Order: sequence, then structure tokens, then C-alpha cells
Amino acid sequence: MDEPLSPAVTASARRDAFDRLTFLGWRWGLAAIVAGLALSFFLFGHAVIYWRNADMDFMVIYSALAMNDGKPQHFFDHTAYLTILTVKHWFAVLHGLGLLDAWSLSSMPPSSDVTAFDAAMTHAVRAGRLLVLLIAAGSVLIFAALMRAILRDWRVALLATLAFAFSGGIAVHSRILRSELIAALPVVFALLILIIVGRRAGLARPLALGLAAALCVLGLENKVQAILLIGALPLVILPFGSAKSASVGFWRNNPAAWLMTAATAVVAGAAVGMAWPLISAGFDRALIDGAHFRPLLIGRYGVYQTALVALVGACMIAYAAIWRVSVAETLTSMFAVIAGASLTLLLLYLAYDSRNVIAIANPLEKMLTFADAATGEAASGSGISGILRLLLEGIGSVLARYTFVLHSSARPTVFLTWLIVPGIVMVWRRGERLAAFQALAVLLAAIGIDTLGVRRGLKTEYFIFTDPLIILSGAILLDRLSDLRFARWTYVTGMVLLGLHLAIGQAEPVKYAFKRTGPQSICEWNNYYMPLLPLPWCPARS
Repeated sequence: MDEPLSPAVTASARRDAFDRLTFLGWRWGLAAIVAGLALSFFLFGHAVIYWRNADMDFMVIYSALAMNDGKPQHFFDHTAYLTILTVKHWFAVLHGLGLLDAWSLSSMPPSSDVTAFDAAMTHAVRAGRLLVLLIAAGSVLIFAALMRAILRDWRVALLATLAFAFSGGIAVHSRILRSELIAALPVVFALLILIIVGRRAGLARPLALGLAAALCVLGLENKVQAILLIGALPLVILPFGSAKSASVGFWRNNPAAWLMTAATAVVAGAAVGMAWPLISAGFDRALIDGAHFRPLLIGRYGVYQTALVALVGACMIAYAAIWRVSVAETLTSMFAVIAGASLTLLLLYLAYDSRNVIAIANPLEKMLTFADAATGEAASGSGISGILRLLLEGIGSVLARYTFVLHSSARPTVFLTWLIVPGIVMVWRRGERLAAFQALAVLLAAIGIDTLGVRRGLKTEYFIFTDPLIILSGAILLDRLSDLRFARWTYVTGMVLLGLHLAIGQAEPVKYAFKRTGPQSICEWNNYYMPLLPLPWCPARS
């Protein structure tokens, strides 16, 4: 029989702030988080009138309806390729189950029958919104599992999951059809996987790197803006190692390891061969000129793409040198990365269109087509003074936003940065400098990506790219500063932060739910984005 705890130990347990903040435990805590997501969705998302979030609900749904009629994808701005394909097949499944009548353009009632049209579009939009809720909930559970594998204390992992689930990014994307959710989260998951396998060596670690590469390309295929997060990932991962990172025995002085390297090289070569037509099309000058792209650097295409590949290779070599990864494992990992990236490119054949291919091959050029005039001039200028000026302005704007006081937004993770910066100092002064470097690297990546996002206004839709990084940085520190859970002010601080997080994170959904403006602004772009689907409230087309 277990001996009863002494009064001192019992009192200490009662004062443990982590226990009090996670009193439901791991499984019930996750269930409560998912239930909270669903409650927020049905209160401030599902029943919102169908045209309230028309940008991009209508654009995605129109392309899905058109593709279900055998027509090509119509929306290419982001590119939203995987989002559109997912909605297309979701509609087909629901139609097959008898749950959705308006699943294609030909099944839509005419706009002249306003009542029938409104009902059909309401059902289609709500079906799409339900899909993104399922994707968001699944993403939260994946995030939770990966964070628990990274952190020592499951309670910190649960708090990080709560922060992620009710962050500004998830709050927006769990109820509207946009491309950022499926673009950002695969790359974030790739980073978390790399952290997990980097800290503890294993026989299958090269396979995990191949999976991470595949996830990065998956994100890029849905929105070219993911290139910013992908570009930061090789540098961010460098401090994430440990004494257990050194290669296992199989990868050291073992002929079988070199056979595995050779086999992986063959697979990588075959994968590149299959993807080569896509790569060639992506840099076809006639297709690029037809899309009105402008080369970003020195008047040539492919320069920064080559530099990114070189950066990935250099960082893999640097990581191997720092954390004692063998040559055989490093080469095998490189080939696995090539294979994973190349095979994922083949998804573009599911609904091939050269406009998707050239956008994914030239992501920054694609982004420049939507940049403001100042950014376009700086990018095409011959000097770097204009670029440096814009970067400094962007950094200043981001830091102002992180204060919340100087520039407020529906982004509760900014309050975490108020604790992350002093937390890095505390961990450093305690001598845990590796953890300080890890948290700082992740935070600097978030600041850098947000700095570039300022040129597009750093809209709430873009928070999904960096909110997980801020949360990861804070979780790393909290995991190391475990003694803080006994401090007198920790529980109160945690409750205040959770309250602010929940309230501010829901501000944007609540605002849209109670918005009173009409749908007339949609008429400014519906002819371009929805040419075969007239809307009842827009003027008839000539």
C-alpha cells in the first residue's frame, strides 16, 4: 500500500501552478480544447451568412464547383491548389452521401431564383466551413502530439496546445476557406519533426527528414508564402540537438550503411526523374513571361532557389558537424530530402495546370505580383538601400505590433513575447544556454517572417505562419523553468494570460459574426473570380 503524502508534500502539490492550470489531465484537456474549437465555430462561424467571408470562401468554392463539372481550376492567386482539391473531393463525397445537392456549377440554381440560390450557396459554404473545422481540429491534435514528444512536461505541452488552438491564426482559419492553413502547418509540423528526431538519433532518422521535406513542399504547393517559413527552417533547426544526437551504431563504420545510402540515392534519382518535367515547366521562360513575372535577382530566374538548396545542404553539413552525425547518415538524409521533395511535387499532376507549376517554382516572383508599389520598386532596383529601408520599416512595425499597445491586433500570442524575452535572459543566466539559443532562434524566425509579411499588411490570416513559432519558443523556456510553477504569482499570471488569449483570439470571429455590411463589395471582383456564377445582388452581366 502506498504511504500517505506528508502535509508538506501535499501543500506543495496544491501550489503547483501547472497542475492547477491543467487539472483536466492530458486526454480530457485535449477533448476540452477540441470541444472549445467546435463551440466557437458553431457560435461564430457556421451560421454566419454565406457571403460574409466571400474572400476567399467564394473563390475556393467556385473553383471546386467548376472542377466537379470537369472544368479547370480557376483561382491561382496563392495558389490554393490543395485547398481547392480538398473542397472539390469533399463536395463529391457529401453529394454521394446525399448530403449536398449543389456540388458542381451545373447543379447550382440560377441567380434569378434568389431563394434557391441562397439556400444552395449556404449549404455549400457551410459544408466548406465544416471541412476546415475538421482540418483545424486534426491539426491541433497533431501539434499536441508533436509538442508532447518535444517537451519534458506534458502539462507544458497541453498549455502550448491550448495557446495554439485559440491563437489568432487558428481562430481565423478554423471557419473560412483560405489557403494559409494547409500551407503553414505542414511546414510547422516539419520543424517539430526535425526537432524530435534531431534530439535523439535513430536508424530511421533519414526517413523523418524525407517526410519533413515532403511536408515543406506540400505547404508550398498550397501557398507560395510558405517559402518564407521554409527558408528559415534550416537555420532554426541548428541549435536543436543533444548528447543523444550522434548517429547510432548502424550509421558508423558499417558497410550496410553505405548500401542504404546508395539505395536512397537511387530512389532520389528516380524521384527527380519523375518530377523533372514539372521542374522544367516551372522555369520555362515562355510560361513565366506569360504570367508577367519579373526575376527577383540579377535579372535571372532560379538564383534564390539554387541558394536555398545550397543553404539546406550547408545547414545539414553544419548540423552533422555540431551534433556528430556520420557522413553516411548525412548523405542518406540528403538523398531522402531530395526524394521526399520530388515525390511531393508529383501531386501537381492530380489537376495539372502550368500556372500552379510556375508559381511554386518561382514563389517570390509570384508574391511580387501582389506586392505594393514600394516593394516592387525596391525588388526591381539595382541597389540594396531600398530593400534595407523596407526591412527596417518592417522590423519597426513588427516590434510595435508585438507591444500590442503601439499597434493592437487580434493576436494574443504577442503577450507571450513579453515573457519570452525575459525568459531567454533567465535561462541564459542559469547556464542553460542551449535552451536560450533554441528559443531565440525560433523567436527571431517569427520576427523575420512577420517583417516580410508587413508589406502585405500582416493580416490576421498570416498569423498562422508565425504564431506556432512564438508558442514553441515560449514552451521551450517554460519547460526549462519548471521551478516557476511553485512561484506565488505563476498561477495568477497563467490565468490572466489564458483569459486574454481566449478573449482576444476570438475577437476577429466575433467581429465578423456581428458585422452589418452588405455583400455589394463582392460585385467588384465576382466577374473575374466567378465568371460562370452570377450573384443575385450584383448587376446583370452584359
